[in-house]
Amino acid sequence: MRYIGYIILGALLLGLSAFGALWLSAYSSLDQSFSHSKDSSKLPVFDRISSDGLVRLKTDRGEFRARVAGFEAGENRELVILLHGFPVTSAMWIDLIPALASAGYQVIAFDQRGYSPQVRPPDLNDYQISEMVADLLTVADLAGSERFHLVGHDWGAAVGWAAVIENPSRIISWAPMSIAHPAAFGAALQNDPEQQSKSRYFAFFVTPMIPEIFFSFNDFQMLKALFGNMRSEKVREYIKVFSEPGAISAGLNWYRAAFLHSELNQAVRPTRDNEVTVPTLFIWGNQDEAVGRRGTELMADYMKGPYSTIELDAGHWLLTDFPVEVERLVLTHLQSY
Repeated sequence: MRYIGYIILGALLLGLSAFGALWLSAYSSLDQSFSHSKDSSKLPVFDRISSDGLVRLKTDRGEFRARVAGFEAGENRELVILLHGFPVTSAMWIDLIPALASAGYQVIAFDQRGYSPQVRPPDLNDYQISEMVADLLTVADLAGSERFHLVGHDWGAAVGWAAVIENPSRIISWAPMSIAHPAAFGAALQNDPEQQSKSRYFAFFVTPMIPEIFFSFNDFQMLKALFGNMRSEKVREYIKVFSEPGAISAGLNWYRAAFLHSELNQAVRPTRDNEVTVPTLFIWGNQDEAVGRRGTELMADYMKGPYSTIELDAGHWLLTDFPVEVERLVLTHLQSY
């Protein structure tokens, strides 16, 4: 028995040593100088007349880092707001932004709560979907737009769905990518084995501290693997953002807050409270590693306005796999309304 105790103690020590090595590697990968925050603080403040490019959106809900276009052409242009997901920033939209501006729209793609250095609260309750919707509407108000078009991907789509359900009068058209209507997705998560399998990573993401170490160690090797074939310009920005202490935790807090408040698994019957009347174009990749088919099929029960769905032979990163096609689809949809 004494030898068994030694073996168990040795295994524990080895485990602790391995964990310590991973933590040290993760810690050494972080940018303790907060260079991204410093660079962001030097950006010009947004105004409605002359702002194009990277700016700071100063609002009463905090200061958001954003990419804007189409404002130099003056007023009387419809606004399009682009919402990113995890683990990316507004840089995911850099191919779509100029196309929208050239087509005559004003465009705002902002780094959402947790991603903007000055809007990175520590409390999990500050990462509920309702907080993100309030951020979105505040940004639209800052741009002077009572009504606007909305495009969202991944968690950005989740925020957009909540916005169009709760504030349909403010949104002209809606183009969600990858993530289905929250009730349809919730039903699939409860009852569809494929979606349950694809969503197993949720349990890992809500675990305290471990995913932060996993994504950070060895100079963010595992985080970089998520980006696949994305352009290096985008990946550099993502890594620069997440290199700051606390940034990965802020991104993961979207999952943790949703888990805490049961927002990931809300399977409800279609009622007037969750119907969507805003004209909607849903784009989904049938090779998506995180989203199965069942949720996309159940969406029809909730769509009471003009609605169409486009299935692409693509993975989760639609703009990486089919940038020209996605651009065409979004522009056609916007111009229809």
